[in-house]
Amino acid sequence: MKSNIARLIAIAALAGTATVMISGCSVARKQETVGQYIDGSAITAEVKAKLANDPTTSAANINVKTIDGGTVQLSGFAKSQHEKDRAGEVARSVKGVTRVHNGLVVKP
Repeated sequence: MKSNIARLIAIAALAGTATVMISGCSVARKQETVGQYIDGSAITAEVKAKLANDPTTSAANINVKTIDGGTVQLSGFAKSQHEKDRAGEVARSVKGVTRVHNGLVVKP
């Protein structure tokens, strides 16, 4: 029983150390922190959901990535300039989005 508890404590300590080291490395290289990554993932998911629910955009052809604390990058293909513009508007409407880079290519 004592060895099981000691093993669990050792595993928890190792996991905690690894998390701190990984977080520290990403900050040192000017990458996202764990919190920023989670916030970015939530923003990305909400933008994708809104694009899927918008009747004028084809979410299947639009890739969404959130970087740098709220900057959303759209890539992929749009069927028209209107769809490209609308995808940018939808992305901007999401709470937490600070900027949108609309890299969609219009391909009829």
